[in-house]
Amino acid sequence: MNSKKHLVIIVVLLISFNSFAQKNISKIAFGSCAHENHPLPIFDLVVKHQPDLFVFLGDNIYGDTKSMDTLQAKYNKLAAKPTFQNLKKNIPIIATWDDHDFGWNDAGRHYPFKAESKEIFLKFFNEPKDSERRKHEGIYTSYMYETNGKKLQIILLDNRTFRDDYRKYKDEVANDKRYFYPLDYAVQQEADSTYLGATQWKWLESELKKPADLRLIGSGSQFAIEYNGYEGWPNFPLEQKKFLDLIKKTRANGVLFLTGDVHYAEISKLTVPGLYPIYDVTSSGLSSTWHFATPNNNRIEGPVMENHFGLLTIDWNKKIPQIKMEIWDNNDNQRAEYTIGLDEISFKK
Repeated sequence: MNSKKHLVIIVVLLISFNSFAQKNISKIAFGSCAHENHPLPIFDLVVKHQPDLFVFLGDNIYGDTKSMDTLQAKYNKLAAKPTFQNLKKNIPIIATWDDHDFGWNDAGRHYPFKAESKEIFLKFFNEPKDSERRKHEGIYTSYMYETNGKKLQIILLDNRTFRDDYRKYKDEVANDKRYFYPLDYAVQQEADSTYLGATQWKWLESELKKPADLRLIGSGSQFAIEYNGYEGWPNFPLEQKKFLDLIKKTRANGVLFLTGDVHYAEISKLTVPGLYPIYDVTSSGLSSTWHFATPNNNRIEGPVMENHFGLLTIDWNKKIPQIKMEIWDNNDNQRAEYTIGLDEISFKK
């Protein structure tokens, strides 16, 4: 073979290999609550910030239907948007769901079309045919990236497929004067009530045992907030405690939550004995809005009520990597910033 042609082939192969090689991840954008009827200009702002990855945290469309044709049509409407096409073209995307794209408002394991909606979800987000995600019930999954010898694990939970129903709040309003609105759901104290289901809990424990420096937990529902009478992990305090105890048991360093659902942004910090602080960055409102933020004594930044996206930037080059959490609004204004060292969310040696 001609040496010049041989060199050309090698270069082409190297370019092809590198294009499929796993990219280092240091800048992650994320968000939730994107209505398919909205133009969603926020996606163009995400692209402008040039993240390495975008994470959809649920309510990626507002299906709210028992017709799979309707659900598919709403995904098609999102897919046709120029701003979504711009995002998809320029930024790798991973995703989990929440109730509205699962299929029904506040739905859990009793939603009758969860297998069908799962297939539509996986097809829309181009899940490979041989993916482990297709081999088990629900859509939970994880990803591992490596940068400068440091490992980033992203765990995307499924807080719909296996979750028991919330217990209705029976009183008109709460006795606590902080709650200036009617509460939907009461605290669920039954020992056999579950948020993730036995199989997903077992899988999660095995994931937390894997070596990683930073672990981002994607959950449609907020984790580190106070109970507020709406959906969230604090409605199932025994399940919330189970997660915290699992972090302690596995000695999993670097756990930080990315959450959505509530139509505003905030950063919460949960402090419990025997564990490092658990931070929860809520980005909810790619297109949706809400008229008030619920009481949350764990809130350290926010709330941001305008449309926005979240941004997490990791400086892997520092001796102790730094994690910057940000909220950027739809006018490209930074509305919240909070930075921690990776050592703050690690067990002491």
